[in-house]
Amino acid sequence: MENSQYKIEKRTLPLIPLRGISIFPHMVIHFDVGRDKSINALEKAMMDDSPILLCTQIDPKIDEPNVDEFYHVGAISKVKQMLKLPGGSIRVLVEGVSRGRVVEIKSQESYFEAEIEELSYDPDNIIKDKDMEAAMRLVIGDLEEYINLSDKVSSEALVAVSDIEDPSRLADIIASYIFLKQEDNQKILETFDFYKRLEILHGILQEEIELLKIEDKISKRVKKQINKVQKEYYLKEQIKAIQKELGEDEDILVEVEDYKEKIHTINMPEEVKDKALKEVDRLTKLSPHSPETGVIRTYLDWIIDLPWSKESKSEIDIKKSRQILDKDHYGLEDVKERILEYIAIRKLTNSMRGPILCLVGPPGVGKTSIAKSIAKSLDREFVRMSLGGVRDEAEIRGHRRTYIGSMPGRIISSIRKAGTKNPVFLFDEIDKIGSDYRGDPASGLLEVLDPEQNSSFTDHFLDVPFDLSKVLFVTTANTTTTIPAPLLDRMEVISISGYTEEEKLNIATEYLLPKQIKDHGLSDNNLIISETGIRSIINNYTREAGVRNLEKNIANLCRKAAKRIVEENLKTVRINKGNISNYLGAPKYRYDIVEEKDQIGVANGLAWTAVGGETLSIEVNIMKGSGKVQLTGKLGDVMKESAMAGISYIRANSDILNIENNFYKDMDIHIHVPEGAIPKDGPSAGITIATAVISALSNTPIYRNVAMTGEITLRGRVLPVGGVKEKILAAHRMGIKKVLLPYDNSKDLEEIPDKIKKKLEFVLVKDMNEVIKHSLVKIGIEDNEDN
Repeated sequence: MENSQYKIEKRTLPLIPLRGISIFPHMVIHFDVGRDKSINALEKAMMDDSPILLCTQIDPKIDEPNVDEFYHVGAISKVKQMLKLPGGSIRVLVEGVSRGRVVEIKSQESYFEAEIEELSYDPDNIIKDKDMEAAMRLVIGDLEEYINLSDKVSSEALVAVSDIEDPSRLADIIASYIFLKQEDNQKILETFDFYKRLEILHGILQEEIELLKIEDKISKRVKKQINKVQKEYYLKEQIKAIQKELGEDEDILVEVEDYKEKIHTINMPEEVKDKALKEVDRLTKLSPHSPETGVIRTYLDWIIDLPWSKESKSEIDIKKSRQILDKDHYGLEDVKERILEYIAIRKLTNSMRGPILCLVGPPGVGKTSIAKSIAKSLDREFVRMSLGGVRDEAEIRGHRRTYIGSMPGRIISSIRKAGTKNPVFLFDEIDKIGSDYRGDPASGLLEVLDPEQNSSFTDHFLDVPFDLSKVLFVTTANTTTTIPAPLLDRMEVISISGYTEEEKLNIATEYLLPKQIKDHGLSDNNLIISETGIRSIINNYTREAGVRNLEKNIANLCRKAAKRIVEENLKTVRINKGNISNYLGAPKYRYDIVEEKDQIGVANGLAWTAVGGETLSIEVNIMKGSGKVQLTGKLGDVMKESAMAGISYIRANSDILNIENNFYKDMDIHIHVPEGAIPKDGPSAGITIATAVISALSNTPIYRNVAMTGEITLRGRVLPVGGVKEKILAAHRMGIKKVLLPYDNSKDLEEIPDKIKKKLEFVLVKDMNEVIKHSLVKIGIEDNEDN
């Protein structure tokens, strides 16, 4: 087992580097020789009748290797036969005799000539023990397993090696039979110790056997798949032939293959892909004239067209977003700041789920256009769905595929229209959603608007989940009172109360007028509307919190100006407060103005309406009678209850208020709110009605430039109310100097523009004593015209 078993003899022999071939002792092989140096070395060996050393090149791609580019251990081989081939190359048959190790390269000019050490041994002198016998059995067993797994080696090879007693010969012959990497062949060739050579060969064979097992496993699986495909192809051809005989559409299989190709191309969830492929398989089994094929085709078209993985991608630039929002909308700082906060957080986290913003405000304040600006600032697609009058839940969740004509809901339809899975999605007029026997659409929206659920929104038509978590949902409403509580809980409410006169003036000047001039084919020089003219439109021709009717009136002016320019060949039409009635007709509205002097029984109240804030001049008359209380002006139940609560407070505190104790027996009280055709309701007129009644019963004037709002209790406490900003804007418009507000509404003053705050005095009151102090002339502070 030691290298000492070798006999070493030094010789000088010609050397041929071989490309991609390894030769072992006892191995017979033929190869072609074409390089000049190799031919010269071969001819030298034939001339001297000597063997030749065959070494393997390290890199077979090299045409002319140098000394360092071939291995220095090879096989000393005997040339048995030579055959010259056309083209100058030689085919040679050689037999490996022994191992040779290069000691020195003597010459490399016309051919390689090397001094070598020939390692030979006598097989009869080999010492074989149990380890050697075991190693020989192992490699023979390995060869048998290798032959069973591979068809590259004949089974006769196993018979040929079974009777070999020489361990060195056994290792070399087995190595010559199997197909190994060049490095493995060279490793075996350079291992002179017989036992170690068998051990290395065993390890190499085990790796090859493991690889062959894996190859066999893969081959069987592929073969099985191929057989399945062939079977399917055969069956499809049969179906095709049957359909042809029946005269049915032959293109259905082409259509099926087209569907399959599209489904595999689109990056959709595996669950969706499996569902779609099952539907495709169903399509192949149905007659083309079956009504169900149309339903399946529609279903597959929807599945393929949906943006399962497509998103709008853009770099978030908060400065650019701010510029877009400021350009598109004047004012609304709170709303814009909230949107910019969302954009900033999205830039930092890149994974925040979209919040559900609910923009609440009167008509015409720009709720829908704000949603469009959000999409524009985020570089996302924008889709809008109006919920006004929606009563069928199928509008949200879609129709089940149980009948012809089934379609997905408008949510999925809008996503398909957007073409991306992360658009800005506007639910318009969510406060006007209804319900009837066809279901409750609000319950369907709960899943859509819940960030914890909408990642797996399932439309009844699709019947597979679609991820809505990356959609930025925005909703709009005129009021939150009619929005279902569970739905409102999932939204972040942002109030847009309306615009002041100054804000409307700026919006008209900077946005509406230039837009309408452009839309009507005019230039800035064709139509000039003065500031007083715009203010006149705002105050005398519109009554709204927003600017929708203001824009309509400006458009009306543009049309009339365009007509004059064409008919009268004018270059410029100028409109101001003095001549605006020539274009728009007589003023439609007259805002309440402050009375010329303080009145008894007349109090200025403040109310909220759907079009903004309004002032209410509440009048009270006292007449001899039997204590009846009459309420007129189309008042609602809540307002009537507020009036009765105020009267009960007055009766309980008549001594303090200097009012006769038995007034409720001898006097009739008539409370009236003008504009009787307009319904009025709410608790916020409580202190106003009480003040007007106290003024009438005590014959005390009320300051004409004071307005108030607040709910009254039986004990005279003043409770907070809503719509404070709109009410204050109405008071400012009327020319009021002092506004009485409930103490608990102090936080609402933060929303009031600074320009308005400077022109009004605000008094926060806790009870009726403070209200009386600041409203009644004789009981309160001294009369002051500027109060």
